[in-house]
Amino acid sequence: MKKVPLSKALGRYSRRALLCATAALSASVMLATAAYAAPKTAAVNTTGLAVTDDEVTVGILHSVTGTMAISETGSVQAEKLAIEQINAMGGVLGRKIKYIQEDGASDWPTFAEKSKKLLVNDNVAAVFGCWTSASRKAVLPVFEQYNGMLYYPTFYEGLEQSPNVIYTGQEATQQILAGIDWVVKEKGAKSFFLLGSDYIWPRTSNKIARKHIEKKGLKVVGEEYYPLGHTQFNSVINKIKLKKPDVIYGIVVGGSNVAFYKQLKAAGIDLTKEKPLLLTISVTEDEIRGIGGENIEGAYAAMKYFQSLDNPNNKAFVKAFKAKYGEDIVIGDVTQAAYLGPWLWKAAVEKAGSFDIDKVREASPGIELTTAPEGYVRIHENHHLWSKTRVGHAKKDGQYDVVYETKELMEPDPFPKGYQ
Repeated sequence: MKKVPLSKALGRYSRRALLCATAALSASVMLATAAYAAPKTAAVNTTGLAVTDDEVTVGILHSVTGTMAISETGSVQAEKLAIEQINAMGGVLGRKIKYIQEDGASDWPTFAEKSKKLLVNDNVAAVFGCWTSASRKAVLPVFEQYNGMLYYPTFYEGLEQSPNVIYTGQEATQQILAGIDWVVKEKGAKSFFLLGSDYIWPRTSNKIARKHIEKKGLKVVGEEYYPLGHTQFNSVINKIKLKKPDVIYGIVVGGSNVAFYKQLKAAGIDLTKEKPLLLTISVTEDEIRGIGGENIEGAYAAMKYFQSLDNPNNKAFVKAFKAKYGEDIVIGDVTQAAYLGPWLWKAAVEKAGSFDIDKVREASPGIELTTAPEGYVRIHENHHLWSKTRVGHAKKDGQYDVVYETKELMEPDPFPKGYQ
C-alpha cells in the first residue's frame, strides 16, 4: 500500500484520510504489528474480560465535572481520538474498541468507586484515566486487588511503581530536578518560594524540589499550600512580594490557577520582567485557556510536551485534534500523554497476542512508539516512559515557546536516591 505522509493524512477527517493516518501510526510502533486475522476469543481472553469476537471494552475515567475538569477534559478528548483512529484501522487483534466513560467528579472516593465498577462490573480490558495523584492513589488498591491495568497520563511526584499502572507522564527526576537545574544555570536563581495545592502531588513534589534546591546550597524562603478550588491568593502574594524570591515555584492545579494568575497580575507582579521569575510544573495550555494568556505571559513551565513542538508527528497530531474538536482547541502535556495510552496498550496487546492483563504487563517493557507527538517514547521496566524534558516560555496567545530541551531521553527513576 502506498504510504501517505502523516501530516497530510491526519489533515482531514474523511474516512480515507483517517484510515491512511492511523495505518501510518500503527506501522511505526516498533514491534510486530502485522495485520491480524482476528484470533478466536477463547485464545486471547482467558480471564473473563469484556472481549467478544468483534469488540473489546475499555474504561475512560477522568473528572469532567468539578474543579479538575479544566485539566482533565483534554485527556478524555485525546483518549477518544486515539481510540477512534485505532478503530479506523481495524482495532486491536481484529476487534474494535468500545469504551465506557465514568466521571471521577474531582472527588477521590468517587474515583475509587468508579474504578471498581469498571473492573468488577464491566470487566474492562484496560482503563485510561485519573489526573491528580490523589485520584491515582485512591484507585491503586482497586487495580492491584482486581488485577486491572491503568494507563495514567499525568506528570507526578514519583516514589511509586505498580505492576498495574503504566505511567505515560513524567516522574519527578524527569521534570522537577531538570527544571530546577535549568533555572539555576540559565537564570542564576538562588532563592525559591514554593507554592502548591494541598494534596499529595504538590506536597511531595515540593519536598523533592526543596531537597534539590538545598543540595545546591540555595534557599527556600517560603512554602505555602491551599485547598483545591481555593480562589483567594492575595495573602500569599503579599508574602511573596515581601520575601522577594528569585523564583516562584508554582504547583497550583485545576481551577485555582485562574484566580492565582489573575490576582498575581492585579498585584503588580509582571511575569515578563522575571522579578520574580515564575516556574510551574502544573500549568499546561489547557489551564492557560482558562487563565488567559495575558495573565501568565512570561512564566516558564517544565514539562515534556508543548503544543508548539516543531516536529512532523506533533504537527499531524495537532491538526487531527483540531479537526475533531475545533480550531480553537488547545493541547497540553497531559493531553498528549493521555493520547499515548491507547496506542501503547494496543502495541502491548498485539505483542502479547492476548488481552489478558498478566500477558499485557509482561509484554509492555520495551514497547517503543516513534509516532508520539512528543517525538519518541519507550516503556521502561519500571512502567514509566523514557522521555525528554523541555522548558517552555508562556506567550500572550496562550502557547509556549520551547526554550530548552534535554539532548537525550531521560531514563525514568521513580525512586531517586536521596529524595525519598
